[in-house]
Amino acid sequence: MAKSTRATAALDKAGIAHGVHAYDYSADVDSKGLAAAQALGIAPARMFKTLMAWVDKQPLIAVIPSDQRLSLKKLAAHCGGKHAQMMEVPEAEKRSGYKVGGISPFAQQRPASVVFAASAAQQQTLYINAGQRGLLLDIAPADALQALQARYADICED
Repeated sequence: MAKSTRATAALDKAGIAHGVHAYDYSADVDSKGLAAAQALGIAPARMFKTLMAWVDKQPLIAVIPSDQRLSLKKLAAHCGGKHAQMMEVPEAEKRSGYKVGGISPFAQQRPASVVFAASAAQQQTLYINAGQRGLLLDIAPADALQALQARYADICED
């Protein structure tokens, strides 16, 4: 398994500190984020998943804790839109340049606006997919927001 991806290379080039962690990926689990958290012994609230969505036909990347569910209604409202829906797998893979189960918000082929769940600000470090199945990176929340020109929002279900 490669320890360098487009995502980690982009962070390296930008001089943003991060770590890289490999784990045994399994496509046969219900929650890949929870399985990754368990494999690395990390609290699920620190393990973030990258979700690709549309808000009024505009692509958007939502990054939320692995133990939470995205609220499409809150996402649309935060973006000033009327309707949000999840992106279909082929489109998410095409836009991001990564395979589902390995989608990173960093260094996507066709960048889009990024929104992090508000709870990310409370973590010392976040674990986020590094752009390859079975490979995660850890990064300070402020550094992730800076690298992605992202923002925090209340986008998870209550």
